[in-house]
Amino acid sequence: MTRGPTLPAHRLPHLPTPLDAFNAAPDDEVGGLLLHCLRSLRWSRRLAAHRPYPDVESLLAAADEAAYDLSPADLSEALAGESLPELPEDTYSAAYTALTAAHAAYEAKFGHVFVISLGETPHGESLDRVLEGIRSRLTNDPEEERVVAADELRRLARGRLAEKLRGAGPHTSAAPPRGATGHEQPAPGK
Repeated sequence: MTRGPTLPAHRLPHLPTPLDAFNAAPDDEVGGLLLHCLRSLRWSRRLAAHRPYPDVESLLAAADEAAYDLSPADLSEALAGESLPELPEDTYSAAYTALTAAHAAYEAKFGHVFVISLGETPHGESLDRVLEGIRSRLTNDPEEERVVAADELRRLARGRLAEKLRGAGPHTSAAPPRGATGHEQPAPGK
């Protein structure tokens, strides 16, 4: 079997990385991608406006900084766009009931959905981590909880963005959250 001509290695066309695509994409496309990471227009516009980023680590650092600068209104907007973490498919109905009750108590006290970054938590342990998180954070006062929720949102946004840019640079070798959104998918009934 005869093979056709090939390009010498030094003449292979440069394939764009996900970061190259992010830097070159139209504002509306980048804004849409960023809103999947954190539902804050101010946050997404700020990151889009500061392109191009030289590397993934710079982009993630800018994402962190923009998340730290969210106003109370921005934080409320971002929290309104979140939902409960997804539970493993084999979770018993009693666990769904426990999570629903704990979340209802949390939402009644704080006025927004419970958010938590599960990071590298094994999928089978996510329910315990979520329930433990809700129960321990129910002891917070509302202002203290807003600070904790803001930090969890920052972690979620960073993990989601790293996942979307996987393969774009050295940072992405760190294990990002599992799944397209790192466990932070709607729970049944949400």
